[in-house]
Amino acid sequence: MGGPVKENITLDLLDKIDIRVGTIRSVEDIAKSDKLVKLTVDFGDFTRNILVGMKKERENCREIEGKQALFVVNLAPKKMAGEISEGMLFDIGYADGITPVLAQPEKPVPNGSRAG
Repeated sequence: MGGPVKENITLDLLDKIDIRVGTIRSVEDIAKSDKLVKLTVDFGDFTRNILVGMKKERENCREIEGKQALFVVNLAPKKMAGEISEGMLFDIGYADGITPVLAQPEKPVPNGSRAG
């Protein structure tokens, strides 16, 4: 499980990735897609719409509303199924072929708190 460790990177490269805690305020269906849902995520000073391919992974995608999770917030916006995604959910398990779960702080922290 887990696969081989990826090649080494420098701290400079890691510092370029902006990972923050956000609260998932809503989960909306994307009718044009059989995988995507749109999360509206509160990061304290800003809100983002982030598309996530979880329709086939969860019976009820709305069960994550109100939960905090980790997100990459400095990816270039990407258009998918007619919608713009402004980041990426940082989840656990997808790459290993298991049903993904949210990467969450152990207790509530202020929205926008940075990981690293």
